[in-house]
Amino acid sequence: MSSTTVSMPAAKPLIPLPAGTTMRGLLWQAALAIAVVVVGWSLYNNMIANMTARGLQFGFGFLDRSAGIPIGEAMIPYTPADTYQRALTVGLLNTLRVAFSGIVLCTILGILLGLARLSSNPLLRSLTGGYIEVIRNTPLVLQLVFWHAIILQLPSVRQALSPLPGVFLSQRGLKIPVFVAEPALWAALAALAAGIVLWVVLVRRERARQAATGERRSTLAQGLALVLGLPALAMLLYGVPQVDWPELAGFNFEGGLTLSPEFFALLVGLVVYTSAFIAEIVRAGIQSVHKGQWEAARALGLPGGRIMRLVILPQALRVIIPPLTSQYLNLTKNSSLAVVIGYPDLVSVSNTSINQTGQAVEVISIFMAVYLIISLVTSGLMNAYNRAVALKER
Repeated sequence: MSSTTVSMPAAKPLIPLPAGTTMRGLLWQAALAIAVVVVGWSLYNNMIANMTARGLQFGFGFLDRSAGIPIGEAMIPYTPADTYQRALTVGLLNTLRVAFSGIVLCTILGILLGLARLSSNPLLRSLTGGYIEVIRNTPLVLQLVFWHAIILQLPSVRQALSPLPGVFLSQRGLKIPVFVAEPALWAALAALAAGIVLWVVLVRRERARQAATGERRSTLAQGLALVLGLPALAMLLYGVPQVDWPELAGFNFEGGLTLSPEFFALLVGLVVYTSAFIAEIVRAGIQSVHKGQWEAARALGLPGGRIMRLVILPQALRVIIPPLTSQYLNLTKNSSLAVVIGYPDLVSVSNTSINQTGQAVEVISIFMAVYLIISLVTSGLMNAYNRAVALKER
């Protein structure tokens, strides 16, 4: 007789676990979470006890008190009689101002330096390589102090340098022309933005048609007509935007936009320093594309500029964008070194607020949260752009 073995079904766990998860893993995660909560609660109690011993009370009520902090450079109206909240807002706007300007300028300069680093001209290639090595291996703080000292040694206002019409460089910073904020300017800017958006839509539609039919038509003429024609039409309807030109009056300039010595030195230092790193990122990204891509494109008769734009850069961007994002974040965080040369950024205003109120924990938590939000937004935008330009495999 043959015996039949009856297999019993495996007992189901009382708590269903996700695939690949064991009870031991869950226990370790729970233990770690409990440890973090315990340590955090202990630190919080220790902080409250120390603040109470020094006559301080945890809270953000001090933000509504009068700050009494003189800030020499502000993008919004501010007086020392305003609150700490407004003073910190002024510092935040100053930080965003230098960060945004620095990102735009260092990207342009970094791309140019990266292309020069790959130039066939040995002199240009060597000079660019020497510049990059010197800048990258010199502390940023030292460079900021150097540029600030250079600007302070410029001629006085009456002997100001004028490299371009309406542009003046002196000990008091940089004076440049600026458009007057009026309805004509806003109409022209809105028309320009609309022209750019319509051009992008036109390019995407032509690319979809090319993918479907194989025929390619240039959108340059239509795009330029939109970008130039719509602002021109807005100027006909609302008038030409007025320009405020700086003029020497007595011992100072009147009119125009003033870039203080501190802001100008900080901007130049951050742009020069970060562009050296971006140049190496661009060089590495372009060199990561196999030389066979160049040879195949040349065999098709494409000119050098079109090869770079249509063949090399779309593949190089996969290598360029992730480290480029890190450099944008580094530039934003490095702007906190503005305190060295006296530029009133968020950290500088926060330090003064801490000295006056003693609310160190609250103020530090504010600018930590601000820098975290700026970093997350920058990373999110760059990641979205990275996904948009990524090569789609069929």
